[in-house]
Amino acid sequence: MRMWMINPKCLCSKHLRGEHYEIHKLIGNLLHGRSIQGYISGHLVEPQNFYSRHDELALEMIQRGMEHKSPLVKVEFNIECVVNKNKSIADLMDRCPECKERILKEMTNEEIRHVTSHDQLQLQSTL
Repeated sequence: MRMWMINPKCLCSKHLRGEHYEIHKLIGNLLHGRSIQGYISGHLVEPQNFYSRHDELALEMIQRGMEHKSPLVKVEFNIECVVNKNKSIADLMDRCPECKERILKEMTNEEIRHVTSHDQLQLQSTL
């Protein structure tokens, strides 16, 4: 499970729905006393942003004509982590042609320049 934490417009429908689903799964894990520490130590999730990110994803789903009927249950926790958005961009561009197309369409050249130097080489080869 992971949160991509990039502009939802950059996600293909599969990854958009997938991230939305995984936020629900992560909250479910917390509700049932299951640890999400592995996702936190791997910098794959931002628990402090579960609710705002869920709302961003739900809005994008609705704007694309998808149904959204799953409000997120409130859970109290004090966990913070930051997802490496540059790695998310590079991973999505590497594994998903539709996400790659959306990223290149939605991101400005300035945003692309902020990707780490290693990942920037990968991005430049696609431009």
